[in-house]
Amino acid sequence: MFLYIVGLLVLWFVYRWLKEFKRVENKGDKHVYITGCDSGFGHLLAKHLDKLGFSVIAGCYTEKGEDELKKASSDRLTTLHLDVTDSAGVKKAAALIDTLVGQKGLWAVVNNAGVAVPAGPSDWLTIEDYKSMLAVNLLGVIDVTLSVLPLIKKAQGRVVNVASVFGRISPFGGPYCVSKYGVEAFNDSLRLNLAPFGVKVLCIEPGFFKTNVTDTKVLENNLKKLWDRLPQDMKDDYGPDFLESEIPSVD
Repeated sequence: MFLYIVGLLVLWFVYRWLKEFKRVENKGDKHVYITGCDSGFGHLLAKHLDKLGFSVIAGCYTEKGEDELKKASSDRLTTLHLDVTDSAGVKKAAALIDTLVGQKGLWAVVNNAGVAVPAGPSDWLTIEDYKSMLAVNLLGVIDVTLSVLPLIKKAQGRVVNVASVFGRISPFGGPYCVSKYGVEAFNDSLRLNLAPFGVKVLCIEPGFFKTNVTDTKVLENNLKKLWDRLPQDMKDDYGPDFLESEIPSVD
């Protein structure tokens, strides 16, 4: 029985090795569109794929993000200004990408752009707080994907959506988990819809990595800002020591 289990494990590792040994050919002919490339995962991925030889189209929210990426990359990498909450801008970016990829189509889109604030207890937040985050983390993912879907289908490419481990569990209140649950649902439905066209749809669920999204100072400042705008009766509900217990550095 023991040898049987060992044999199965060896076969499984050989299968994994053979599967991962495959390499993409003609990388320069393959265009990858990535959102949220100013920093974090998007910035690193854009530079990594550029070094591997892919033709990268990097969407950045700021001019600074574009400039830094250009300096660190080859001429194959193209940057463009992209605010995923601006549908007109998303369409404009898709039109530019269409001219870049030509008849080959778009090999991949990576929906990486996302924000983590405002975040806090649900009763501290307004519907506008929810709308602002859903506009980036969920509706932005959907809008960008739909804008380039014909190009993805033409290349029989892939859609990669960056969700989160918090797309599976909700350990805290606010819109972040809601938005990532939505990305998971969109991803699953898209996978089913596009399978007949030879398009792959994948979902990445990062944990707590050191990026701007998880910057503790940003999260702490966000919590202080939300606390300061609360009416006094709600502050009384939580008690005078609540904020200090959540953020020990608070005076």
